[in-house]
Amino acid sequence: MAQTILVADDEAQLVRVVRGYLEQAGFRVVTARDGQEALFVARQEKPDLVVLDLMMPRLDGLEFTRRIRTEQPQLPIIMLTARVEETDRIIGLELGADDYVPKPFSPRELVARVRAVLRRTQAAPAPAEILRAGPFVLDRGRREVTVDGQPVELTPTEFELLAVLLSAPGRVFSRADLLETVQGVAFEAYERTIDAHIKNLRRKVEPDPANPRYIATVRGVGYRLET
Repeated sequence: MAQTILVADDEAQLVRVVRGYLEQAGFRVVTARDGQEALFVARQEKPDLVVLDLMMPRLDGLEFTRRIRTEQPQLPIIMLTARVEETDRIIGLELGADDYVPKPFSPRELVARVRAVLRRTQAAPAPAEILRAGPFVLDRGRREVTVDGQPVELTPTEFELLAVLLSAPGRVFSRADLLETVQGVAFEAYERTIDAHIKNLRRKVEPDPANPRYIATVRGVGYRLET
């Protein structure tokens, strides 16, 4: 069965072009013209991934992401943005978007991004592979994480980042290392997006996110897991 992609944007021509490229790539596509409609379609269709414009009428992309994350925490989201300010993109990532694509963009690049996000979020890992370190237990097969025995809901990107850190406690992973691991390719311009995902991860797994005990920052380099 073809995977379903929800494309939400108030630019009708852009939606038609993106839909055409995604359908040509073998995906089933459903669409929405604004954030409120996107929320309704996401609840009804249960898509495998959402391509979402940041600025939409009725309900913008940030508020959509905030709401859908409470209902479908593992739904992958790629955010489209015409804004050039880095802070706008970082806000989207902090809310749980898995990737962003600045407008204007190549439809072929977007299709490649969709495939890359789906590969890392829906790959079938070995069911018995369980990673343990400190208070963390990460089960790749079940895609479950517990901290001190308590289950924690992570987005697909947060899950993959934690899995990388747990795979080698004490090892320093550069931002480029982490980006290449979770996205399949490292772009220098996007390395700082890892900081937003780490901030989200700390908020969910650290006793005091402002003073992290487990996910340590190595200044000028990246991150490591302290046990």
